[in-house]
Amino acid sequence: MEDPTVISGDLSPKQAIQLQKDAASQVITYDDLPTVKTVAGVDVGFENRDVARAAVVVLRLDDLTPVEYAIARQPVRMPYIPGLLSFRECPAILDALNQLNRKPDLLLCDGQGIAHPRRLGVASHLGILTGMPTIGVGKSRLTGTHGPVPDIKGQWTPLEDDSEVIGAVLRTRQGVKPLYISSGHRVSLPTAIEYVMACVTRYRLPETTRWADGIASDRGQNWLRAIKTDRS
Repeated sequence: MEDPTVISGDLSPKQAIQLQKDAASQVITYDDLPTVKTVAGVDVGFENRDVARAAVVVLRLDDLTPVEYAIARQPVRMPYIPGLLSFRECPAILDALNQLNRKPDLLLCDGQGIAHPRRLGVASHLGILTGMPTIGVGKSRLTGTHGPVPDIKGQWTPLEDDSEVIGAVLRTRQGVKPLYISSGHRVSLPTAIEYVMACVTRYRLPETTRWADGIASDRGQNWLRAIKTDRS
């Protein structure tokens, strides 16, 4: 289901904030997902101030091989405002998802899930819009506090806000900065951590994020050639 207020561009920042507060109650933070055979990375780059370029890359979970991708460009409908990035990114992401031949079982989004001041980051917002299971995989902290994270791959510490656990600060690789993982929609935090780690190889970022980021960025042609090679 697509909320027309997200794609119309008619929202003021104040209205967008209120929409987030209202929609946050719809987010499901327990496990309600199918058997996961395919996972997808979602990322958005900006070709200029006016155009968002979204990439969705679907990978097989068992070997993390990319099997399908889609790219969409949409005009940017809201200025850059921290905490309201989903209103800039979701229209292009929805367009890219609609181009796929088959929807993936799980989306890993480059951004926050409920680890957001109003508990509706891009992963949660996208989950509500599509009904799909989603996970937030943030490179940096948007809100909340946490203690030290052990420098051991797979270890994590809770991310808390007003005594509420809103995510996990996860060490995906020893000696590198952790990631900020949170439930997006229809996925619990322990399950989110499990799937993120299942998508991690020798890099800090899960393969889903790496592929989507590569294609959404200016380096996209190199990544697309790699997918074509993998398909052959």
